[in-house]
Amino acid sequence: MPDKHNIQDLLEDEIKDLYSAEKQLTKAIPKMARGSNDATLQTAFQQHLKETEGQIKRLEKVARLLDTKPSGKKCNGMEGVIAEGAEVLAEEGEETVLDLGIIGAGSRVEHYEMAGYLTAISLAERMKATEIVSLLKETLAEEEAAEQKLRSIARNLLRTAPAEASAA
Repeated sequence: MPDKHNIQDLLEDEIKDLYSAEKQLTKAIPKMARGSNDATLQTAFQQHLKETEGQIKRLEKVARLLDTKPSGKKCNGMEGVIAEGAEVLAEEGEETVLDLGIIGAGSRVEHYEMAGYLTAISLAERMKATEIVSLLKETLAEEEAAEQKLRSIARNLLRTAPAEASAA
């Protein structure tokens, strides 16, 4: 891991981490879409994949503004969150309940990303890097909207999911 001597060093490292996370998600999101039983949930994942591809382009622009490369770091945290999501996809059971598990995994992903973007925004604000702040806030808004969409789908699915085991 490179040394961090100032806010810019830390911001560059955060951008590389976010870039790795987003790249990992371009492989994970299609699996979540395919594993979903609910058409609305599948569509939400497909739409967010397109947003994620745009977020990668935004991070590449941020890296250029910082005169660095966005690659070169592996986001271990996202790797772990994705691995947990893969466990959910491998489970068997009632379709609505499985979809709720997938939503939980997706929500964890969104919250992890939001934490990273909030950190990067704070660092960029400290540097008075207004263009970078704007780019990062655009992505943060997309992540927040994606999480809200998942919550909305979950509320609808919760109405029909079995609440407890039936007596045999």
